[in-house]
Amino acid sequence: MNLSNLTGKTALVTGAASGIGRETALAFARRGASLAICDLDEKGLGETGERIRALGCDVLARRVDVASREQMREFAEAVHSEVDAVDILMNNAGVGLGAGFLDTSLDDWDWIVDINLKGVVHGCHFFVPKMVDRRRGGHVVNVSSAAGYFASSPLSAYVATKFAVLGLSEALLDELATHGIGVTAVCPGIIDTPITRNSPLRGAVDTPEARERVVEAYRKRGYRPERVARNILKAIERRRPVAPISPEAWGLYYLKRLFPRAAWWLAHWGSERGRREMASTAKS
Repeated sequence: MNLSNLTGKTALVTGAASGIGRETALAFARRGASLAICDLDEKGLGETGERIRALGCDVLARRVDVASREQMREFAEAVHSEVDAVDILMNNAGVGLGAGFLDTSLDDWDWIVDINLKGVVHGCHFFVPKMVDRRRGGHVVNVSSAAGYFASSPLSAYVATKFAVLGLSEALLDELATHGIGVTAVCPGIIDTPITRNSPLRGAVDTPEARERVVEAYRKRGYRPERVARNILKAIERRRPVAPISPEAWGLYYLKRLFPRAAWWLAHWGSERGRREMASTAKS
């Protein structure tokens, strides 16, 4: 898909109030696209909308919970009252949860599955059929994670949802190819976004010290959302089925594919090291 000039095209981005969603929406706007954006954070969403308008582009912004099929249905109706179909659909909205399986309640499972997985399902359900009916192609971007192919036990439920998003994207890629619609599962890696401060923690990691350790590690890594946005646009242009973004995401991707046993060992070592550091932090 040629993204050099998106004038006359419409891109939809969920979770656009901050982080990767905001920066990718702005990247589409800089190429001339009109935007449809949504989020639960009205203040952040308003700021994103203002920045899009400052670039001279139209924007439809709505407060929407992607976990709610009714709210997503209403959002889709509002969007489709303006355009026949979107040209780019980016299902980005998501949440994190720092918890091993034994510390994850069923309520936690309902919450994260409803947002991270069913939010993507809702986006595809309410917007992809119109893209198919229009018969002018397009592209679907589903934001998964490096945790979508490289499991980590302290992120058990998060990992499960991101593996599911990756699998759904691969299935959609096959189904939508005959309609000229590309599908990319984006797997960013260690990115400095608000998710590190906003994600609930459970069990031994549920301490202010543990959170600050993670926040600081991501801050020091220094891979910002605007870099992710640039690479997402490249992935769309190149019609990549899976798009790891940061160097570590690429490294883990190939490690898992080529040396799965070594990948398991590395994940186990990382989890054990993390647990020891958390225990040390709790005692100090």
